[in-house]
Amino acid sequence: MYTFDHDLFLALNFDGGELIDEAMLAISGTALWIPLYLLIFYLVERNYGWKALGLFILLLAAAMGLADVVAGIFKHSGLLGDLFPAFEPRWRPMFEPALEGLAITPDSLRTLRDGALLADPDVHVPMEALGGRYGTVSAHASTVWALCILAAGVIRRRWFTILMLLCTLLICYSRIYLAKHYPMDIFWGTLLGILLGWIGNLLFFRYFCRTK
Repeated sequence: MYTFDHDLFLALNFDGGELIDEAMLAISGTALWIPLYLLIFYLVERNYGWKALGLFILLLAAAMGLADVVAGIFKHSGLLGDLFPAFEPRWRPMFEPALEGLAITPDSLRTLRDGALLADPDVHVPMEALGGRYGTVSAHASTVWALCILAAGVIRRRWFTILMLLCTLLICYSRIYLAKHYPMDIFWGTLLGILLGWIGNLLFFRYFCRTK
């Protein structure tokens, strides 16, 4: 697999201390963003009504679900994860020996990290973030970008679009900070999410215009 983004990853990944670790784990999780989801649903209902909100939720679930499935195919995980068995997935940065200057197998580095025995590592990995072997394509990036594009396209408020972009970029960066993904993993996930969000947006307005 390609390695040209190793240096960029190492520049973006750093040890921010316990406080930053906890913040990035929360940002990468789900609970923190529940108020944002509620805001999105409120704005869609206020602008278009309950029927449109139901359609929006259906399209959002489809876009985010498909984004997760496609990402899982390339990582050999989740639904349809064995669809392309000949495709060699990319190890997550936290398990990449080359980033530590080690001549061992990725599984060996994974064992060292699981046992917290790696001394003076170059890659910062909060212990709570350990898990999952492979990172390409980033499911987090694909799902949050699908949400961003669909929600911003439907709600169409400048302040909301800026908010969604900032939140989406922050979530994507948290995956690099936690050593879950390389920048290129995020890039491929971003392209997938934008495509699915755009399709969802088209379907929403096609149906909405027919039922006005």
